Amino acid sequence: MSVRTDSSAPYRAGFACFVGRPNAGKSTLTNALVGTKVAITSNRPQTTRHTVRGIVHRPDAQLVLVDTPGLHKPRTLLGERLNDVVRTTWAEVDVIGFCLPADQKIGPGDRFIAGELAEVKKTPKVAIVTKSDLVDSKTLAEQLLAIDKLGHELGIEWAEIIPVSAVASEGAERSSSGKGGGGRGAGQVGLLADLLVPMLPESPPLYPEGDLTDEPEQVMVAELIREAALEGVRDELPHSIAVVVEEMLPREDRPADKPLLDIHAFVYIERPSQKGIIIGPKGKRLKEVGMKSRKHIEALLGTPVYLDLHVKVAKDWQRDPKQLRKLGF
Repeated sequence: MSVRTDSSAPYRAGFACFVGRPNAGKSTLTNALVGTKVAITSNRPQTTRHTVRGIVHRPDAQLVLVDTPGLHKPRTLLGERLNDVVRTTWAEVDVIGFCLPADQKIGPGDRFIAGELAEVKKTPKVAIVTKSDLVDSKTLAEQLLAIDKLGHELGIEWAEIIPVSAVASEGAERSSSGKGGGGRGAGQVGLLADLLVPMLPESPPLYPEGDLTDEPEQVMVAELIREAALEGVRDELPHSIAVVVEEMLPREDRPADKPLLDIHAFVYIERPSQKGIIIGPKGKRLKEVGMKSRKHIEALLGTPVYLDLHVKVAKDWQRDPKQLRKLGF
């Protein structure tokens, strides 16, 4: 790793986390910064259940991104546990990025999170306006002003307010709050990293070069299966899907140049009536889930995979402490 040694620019390494209400673009941003798919993304809210870290390697720094579940008013025991995960994370990072979508006005959910953020005194906070490619410049300008105002109302001093588009390579102009340095173009996600790095402590690298996440592979495989399962049932099923990978073993008696990894996984749902929805007519949907997730898993692990998927009912698991523990929450 080409770590800088000149005293004018010390090497920095540390943790940043993205917070925001569900579906504010946090996972997409993590993936765009790291340059690979490490966090589960879905256009359904509340999909991230694990703290997925993406690691951005730069010549001058290592930025470790912690992707938390969306903070929300909890209705179930699972919801309460997810909120606890968020608050614990905030206390342990070097900089917090608050994601607010450009195409939605600031709502009660954003205010709820901002109120909680205001309680976190020492950690620098950056307001990140996501999905800026979806709006015109007038709407974007209004959103930047609204976020600035929200900070003043709650006593949050934004270190920066920056619009990004994790999808488009070019984005809008940057507005700087309290820094007097506006006007630099900041559409590319890389420029967001440029802003976050100076807020990290001086430190040698925290992870070996080439590492992109410290999530155990089994957890990431389970998330990829879950993402594929959600795709197919967006309208019919609420968030009652959990996936547990029971085992991942290299197939024995395979020649070295033709390895095969056997993965056995269970898709858990809450009610027997949901089983048919996940499996689909003549097992068609489950087959699609398997094919789709297998492609992503093979790309992630770099090896051919045999995926064995089964659907099980875990009655009302989101409200049952014992089941939550079993499913890893």
